[in-house]
Amino acid sequence: MRLRIWTTLFLATIAQFAWGQTSTNPKLVNAQATSPEPSVNSYTVIGATPEQEALVRAQIRTMQPEVYPLRVLFVAHWKYMDTARTFCLHVPAGYTSAMFTHLPSRSVFIDSDRYVSDDSLGFWIAHELGHLAANSASENAADKAARGYRKRLKDARKPNVHMRDKNYVFGDDPEAVN
Repeated sequence: MRLRIWTTLFLATIAQFAWGQTSTNPKLVNAQATSPEPSVNSYTVIGATPEQEALVRAQIRTMQPEVYPLRVLFVAHWKYMDTARTFCLHVPAGYTSAMFTHLPSRSVFIDSDRYVSDDSLGFWIAHELGHLAANSASENAADKAARGYRKRLKDARKPNVHMRDKNYVFGDDPEAVN
């Protein structure tokens, strides 16, 4: 028992002297060491293949949403179901869900096992961005907000209509070509 008491006193005394050897700066966190605030349109894509990440980033860039997600997560089906259950996701009767948005964290969860095609990914990402733009869990509000995003995606897929002549070379005056 005496050994324990003396050991405790010794360690307490050493701790006081060791505390005195710290920096004289009373701030625990240096202002230069803190990370900068994320920009409005910066977000993280987690769990996607490089092709999926490039596609999601290109589609979101094309849609130019008012509110960007903070993270887009591609997760396995079991993890998707567990996350949906954790967030108490309500899916209307007769519907299935391949992705959902958690509004408080501005996170979009995508079931990577139900990822069908590039076009459907853009269509549904627009819907999820609609939830963020409307700041609402309402499906109608999200669809209304998603219309503009889907239109931008559709317009981006159209071929360039300014190419009137197949012999037109960039920089040439199309009126001067004979």
